[in-house]
Amino acid sequence: MGYFQWALVALLAYSAVAPLVGFATTGDPKVPSFVAALITNGILIVATISVVLYERQSVTAYLGNPKTPYLYLAGLFLAVGILAYYRALSLGPVSTVVPIFGTFLVVSSAVGIFFLNESLTARKTAGIGCAMLGIYLVST
Repeated sequence: MGYFQWALVALLAYSAVAPLVGFATTGDPKVPSFVAALITNGILIVATISVVLYERQSVTAYLGNPKTPYLYLAGLFLAVGILAYYRALSLGPVSTVVPIFGTFLVVSSAVGIFFLNESLTARKTAGIGCAMLGIYLVST
């Protein structure tokens, strides 16, 4: 599979996360948001370890890689982002929280364009604009 097919799988799978977490962390009985994060991300860790072992990839070989500090920093941001996301899902409606969280698509695109020298085309500009409009319309 190419990146497009993987992106579609990610889209479909990740689309189920917010409603499931929102349901589990609200109402009575409910699971505390940080416990929900631990359970779901624990499953992610087990699944990732399984794939790395199946693919026979070495983790230790990359611990000293010059780019690994970026992964450590990304992991810290991921932890803050996911914990905050789960807390927001436990406090507010999924239909409002998800579009606000989804703004990361616009921010990440801008970072890619401005800091990773990715091309900025009229189509990308229109797409980012439409995304921002959609996020605004759904979240208000």
